[in-house]
Amino acid sequence: MSHETDRTRYILPKLSEGNYTTLMRMLYNLRNFDISDAAKFRLHVLDHYYKHGWKSTVHAFGVGKSTLYDWRKKFEDSRKRLSSLVPKSTRPINTRVMTTDYRIVEFIRSMREAHGNVSKYKLKSFVDEYTKKLNIPTISVSVIGKVIKRKHLFFEGRLKVKRKLKRPFYPRIKRAPKENIPGYIEMDSITLWVLGKKYTFITAIDVVSKFAWCKIVAGLSSRCAREAFKEFRQNYPHKIREVQTDNGSEFLGEFDQYLTGEKIPHQFIYPRSPKVNGVVERFNRTTQVEFIERNDEILYDPEKFEQKLKSYLFWYNTQRPHQALKYLTPTKYLETFTAIPKST
Repeated sequence: MSHETDRTRYILPKLSEGNYTTLMRMLYNLRNFDISDAAKFRLHVLDHYYKHGWKSTVHAFGVGKSTLYDWRKKFEDSRKRLSSLVPKSTRPINTRVMTTDYRIVEFIRSMREAHGNVSKYKLKSFVDEYTKKLNIPTISVSVIGKVIKRKHLFFEGRLKVKRKLKRPFYPRIKRAPKENIPGYIEMDSITLWVLGKKYTFITAIDVVSKFAWCKIVAGLSSRCAREAFKEFRQNYPHKIREVQTDNGSEFLGEFDQYLTGEKIPHQFIYPRSPKVNGVVERFNRTTQVEFIERNDEILYDPEKFEQKLKSYLFWYNTQRPHQALKYLTPTKYLETFTAIPKST
């Protein structure tokens, strides 16, 4: 026997059989209580009850009076053992056992092994034919599903297909670009639900001059995004150098092909990074508050709503002062720059 064992003999007290049993019960009691949040809550409720009475406890914790007294009875009958507050299992002693004929189970097993993970609906006709031959009662579709699940009759794992990135070769920018020359455009989309009907918009804004555009479209398709960009380009008085968008499908396909054909660089932001697209996100909010939410024509007269939207955009770009531009309008601010030829 080593000297370490001899030292332990003097460190730990020697317990009698009765004291040892008491110590083990106490440790078991504390362990069960410590891992049960429900038991801790019940002890907290009972502590409040002993100090302030049942009325205050019921009002403070929303516990029924009969439930409170049940907890108290169990706690006091057990001589205030903490483990008595741990909720007991509600599982019945005698549980139901599936009594499906073993021959049907083996038939389902053989079918699944031979033909793969055939669904319970497709197996139903085969099971009916098999039971008819044996002259035994058949089983329902739900019972077939339970047999498959409880007997673990799965013999082929699900095929995992890796999704291909839509544009894996496109570099993505991590931070909002610091631009000081007009022509860097951010684009985004807005989706609104009004009285159960969906409305979508494509928005675009110049990061430097804050010259912006918004177009209501039929849906978030690349064709609609392309037409919205063309409309913005017709009204924007300077050359477009780059376009920045999120990774939405509306900014791929025909929209991206159009930018490639016009030799306009297309920048993508990282997923779940709206701050990188912060300028157009701010414009989206401004447009909703200042115009969309204040015009009911969107519900009953779409043409009039579109006309009013164009009037609002004209006012936004030519008359509305912007704090970020030292209270100049976007068109006035663009005039402060050296003339940049507009792209054709």
